Amino acid sequence: MIPEVNYWAVILATLSTLVVGSIWYTPKAFGNRWMRLAKVDPQAARAAGIWPIVVTVIVSFLTAWVLAGAVYISWEFYQGSFVTAAIVTAVLLWIGFTAARIITHDAFEGRPAALTTLNLAHELVTILVMAVIIGVWPPAGV
Repeated sequence: MIPEVNYWAVILATLSTLVVGSIWYTPKAFGNRWMRLAKVDPQAARAAGIWPIVVTVIVSFLTAWVLAGAVYISWEFYQGSFVTAAIVTAVLLWIGFTAARIITHDAFEGRPAALTTLNLAHELVTILVMAVIIGVWPPAGV
């Protein structure tokens, strides 16, 4: 079985990561705190130019595409609401992969717990927004 994916939803979910990140990392939200905790030099960040954004778009597309496929498989198996399948699948994937891996890496790298929490919260919000977009815009015929 090849999961059916709505690529318009995947593209919109991809773009949503830029919106969430732009809001999350503004100085008025968590940007200053994140830079301090992660020891990011603002000038070095600006000097990096557009490259981090290009990388973000590419990996966000991959994340949205995989999430859409996993949601379809989950929905096919459990049936019910496509939106519910999207949100539950996203949370489970976030717990099992994103949160587990970030916590492990941050523990070995000695990163502050506050930074780990901030990054985990950002990833959860990002994946939930993606899940809602994918969930409310399922593939044709679903």
